[in-house]
Amino acid sequence: MPLRHVARACAVLLFVLLGHVTLVQAFRSRALNADPRNERPLIARYDQPRGSILTYDGTPVAVSRPDHGGPYRYRRVYPRGQEYAAVTGHLSLHRSTGIERAQDGVLSGEDPKIKLRSLVKDGAAAGADVRLTIHDRVQRAAYQALAATKLAGAAVAINPATGAVLALATYPTYDPGVLAGFDRERLAEVTRRLRADKAEPLLNRALDRLYPPGSTFTLVTTAAALASREYTPTAHVSAPARLRLPGTATYVRNAGDRPCGNGRPTLVYALQTACDTAFAAIGLQLGQDLLRDQAEAFGFNAADLRIPLPTTPSRYPAALDRAQTALTAIGRHETRVTPLMVAMMSAAVANNGVLMRPYLVEEVRLPDGSVVNRADPKPYRTVVPPTLARYLALMMTTATRSGGTQVAVPGMRVAARSATLRPEPSRDPKAGRHALVTAFAPADAPEVAVGVVLEDAGERAGEVGPVARAIIEAALS
Repeated sequence: MPLRHVARACAVLLFVLLGHVTLVQAFRSRALNADPRNERPLIARYDQPRGSILTYDGTPVAVSRPDHGGPYRYRRVYPRGQEYAAVTGHLSLHRSTGIERAQDGVLSGEDPKIKLRSLVKDGAAAGADVRLTIHDRVQRAAYQALAATKLAGAAVAINPATGAVLALATYPTYDPGVLAGFDRERLAEVTRRLRADKAEPLLNRALDRLYPPGSTFTLVTTAAALASREYTPTAHVSAPARLRLPGTATYVRNAGDRPCGNGRPTLVYALQTACDTAFAAIGLQLGQDLLRDQAEAFGFNAADLRIPLPTTPSRYPAALDRAQTALTAIGRHETRVTPLMVAMMSAAVANNGVLMRPYLVEEVRLPDGSVVNRADPKPYRTVVPPTLARYLALMMTTATRSGGTQVAVPGMRVAARSATLRPEPSRDPKAGRHALVTAFAPADAPEVAVGVVLEDAGERAGEVGPVARAIIEAALS
């Protein structure tokens, strides 16, 4: 009799044990794998080489190298760390960013398509290489030009015909390699120091920082004006020295408190001289809905853009009064852009009014060189009809020839619009400190569109033009 009780108790215990094992393996495995105390997934993650990240030219910017000592067989190495940090991001023990995160399944070999192709070809799963759209000489020019200013900022270059991102740089930045080690105490200390740094080196300013666009937004206002058919490039517009904002005691003022031209310049001249009162008046006439529709045609307020890195949407505000509408028409109030959007504005104009979807990954290759995925450029938005795009391009080219920007390249026609933000009637204490430029070249056969932002430039705002010029020259050399 006691033996039967013991047998039954053992059977019950065995049943409970099997049930618990089933529960753990079937329902709690993901949670256990994600537990930072569980090193098995981490050891497995670094047990084989990860795919490389390469530039369009084939330059390796993230590779796996054998690590001697400890349980981890391979570690990530970034040969051009700071220069490419905004693109590659980093892979650390418990975190990944940039392309390392966006293409993790491909690089690790866990993506089902990659795993299947690898097993069929050589019987073993392996990570695939990611070849970027970034051109090494253009990226180098962008990063070095930004670093030379010693001002925080970002630069983006796009092929307007395809949407391929040729350069994406931010400054100041960090070396991803310092976060790729396996010493947990040192990793925690480095991470704490980088996060506490007031210069924000971990911030990808090109995609995630929003800035007041200033006069670069007058491209949007001009496009809306032309699309309304109430204006032509040679139409005369009101441009007094100052314009009172409706319902307020506040004025929009031109530089030097002077009227533009004779106070009734053409629309071309107003764009050429970045005439604030002219475009504020145009904004009042067009109204917030037309301006918002045109801004959203350029990609403002779009939450669906990934390149494949996630991007912060540029913003045109909702529910404006007339005074606020006038301010948004000149890129003030709560209108905000990323440097990516600054480049996209020129890219759309350069491509006859069609904005191609920006992208960073050109192709994915298995270790044997076979291509698994290749980029397929696609239109993202139709911004303006081709005729209006040609008008805008001609007006931007005229502005560059006038000397209003320092983007001009000897022997080449460049289309550009720059902005130096001055203090404004605003609740934003940082709204009057940045310098921006959007440009494309050659103006008659565009190959590159550029957006550059320098923070807190002050009297050094003129340095934003040479940064854009250096990028254009590298892209066309």
